[in-house]
Amino acid sequence: MAIFVDSADPDDARRAQALGFVGAVTTNPSLVAKVGRPALELLHELLEIFDGPVFYQVTAETLAGRADQAWEAYRVAPQRVVVKIPAATENLPLAKELAAAGMMTCVTAVCSAAQAYLAAQVQARYVAPYVNRLTRQLGDGVAVVRDMAAILRGTQTEILAASLKSVSEAEAALLAGAQHITVPLDLIVAMGEHEFSRQAIAEFDAAVRSMVEPAR
Repeated sequence: MAIFVDSADPDDARRAQALGFVGAVTTNPSLVAKVGRPALELLHELLEIFDGPVFYQVTAETLAGRADQAWEAYRVAPQRVVVKIPAATENLPLAKELAAAGMMTCVTAVCSAAQAYLAAQVQARYVAPYVNRLTRQLGDGVAVVRDMAAILRGTQTEILAASLKSVSEAEAALLAGAQHITVPLDLIVAMGEHEFSRQAIAEFDAAVRSMVEPAR
């Protein structure tokens, strides 16, 4: 079970690396566009900054083009690049071919248990459902994660829940069976905080001060 940072921003990768417990960096075309630099260039930099895996999504219009992109990214760091392949029937043979060649793959934008099942058939390492988006589109993204977890039980394919917008939504995805989550850096920070924890810390500090302050 791991938490990943969902960002293509090198500064976010540096901060995530400094935390010491973030397992990977996940990127997608929208996040890359926000940074405004070529995806492969960012991949190189993120791999230099971050010690763990970096996820890279193929975007070419043709299957052959997507295969070329996958190999180009993989060769940058064969043990650390995870190739993201959008969920579509035409992409499944490519996913199988890449996994057979030793690549770590993630079938992304998975919207149903059926798609997750097929991703397992092609030996995908991860499937990535967009939980909040699925809630907006289908009514209950967490329920979709729960169904995926049931159908993937006993396989080597793991759920990487994405599109999580709050601490409670991240908790719900994990409780529904996601092995991993990927969230923005500010949400990682928020997950480590709680108002009652701060209250307890303040009480501890006050107790310490009362012991060291001289009596009047």
